[in-house]
Amino acid sequence: MSLRTKKILLFILLTFFIDWALVFLFITMGGKVDSIGIMLLGAAYMFVPMIVTIVIQKAILKQPLAQPLGISFKVNRWFFVAWFLPLIIAFAVMGVSLLIPGVTFTPDMSGFMDSLASTLSPEQMEQARQQLASMPVHPVWLIVALALISGTTTNAILGFGEELGWRGFLLKELGFMGFWKSSALIGFIWGVWHAPLILLGLNYPQNPQLGVLLMTAWTILIAPLFSYIRIKSRSVIAASIFHGAINAVPGLAIILIAGGSDLTVGLTGLAGFIVFALANILLWIYDRFITREKATDILKQISLET
Repeated sequence: MSLRTKKILLFILLTFFIDWALVFLFITMGGKVDSIGIMLLGAAYMFVPMIVTIVIQKAILKQPLAQPLGISFKVNRWFFVAWFLPLIIAFAVMGVSLLIPGVTFTPDMSGFMDSLASTLSPEQMEQARQQLASMPVHPVWLIVALALISGTTTNAILGFGEELGWRGFLLKELGFMGFWKSSALIGFIWGVWHAPLILLGLNYPQNPQLGVLLMTAWTILIAPLFSYIRIKSRSVIAASIFHGAINAVPGLAIILIAGGSDLTVGLTGLAGFIVFALANILLWIYDRFITREKATDILKQISLET
């Protein structure tokens, strides 16, 4: 077994063991999805790939972190792609959702408000409607502003917890496979890693068992976008911004529609699958016929950096 293979297996085993153990402890301690505990669990969960990467790279291999893993704050245009692309994706997903039978456009957010009826009392619902009516601008624009802010701050920090592992360490070690194959494999590993959280009810609360398969398929589908941004920007920080922004916009894709389910609408529903599939097609066309710097060529350079 080669040293590269040993490093990859060690990263996967440690990351999975620690994070899945955290979920086990959360469950045995009576943690619930609708509590603040799930937020703390999610934050801790996201930082484990980073911690494992640092342990392997620094404590075990005695190798540097910054250059080989792409920890660079040198801003280029791909940082802005990472920042704004999730907004475009969210609006595109909303548009595709409206093509699904039974899904309607509700600019007054009545569909979204109706979805809250099962969790709020009549008095709370009325208070929420009054607050909505008193806002000086449409809530959508507030969500856009918050997504842009959090995408480069709190969410990006959390995203870095994952990205240093997935698109920093693992992409470097799997770079010899080429862009598309390495992206697909990382996407698969990344999706399976999510399994305990999905079974708890995140992302697919109505279909948690099926959600594990769907989440894995979804991460395979979106992984090339993450890898491409990391490669072209030559920075895992840009990938972290993309991660943070993606995590900030799911509500934007569903807040103005009514109908559908977690299997059909939203970023992780059928509409999201369609949009990300189209994005991959455009990515292939761009890398194949437009850009001079091919992703696989840059990735081979990254995989050799020490």
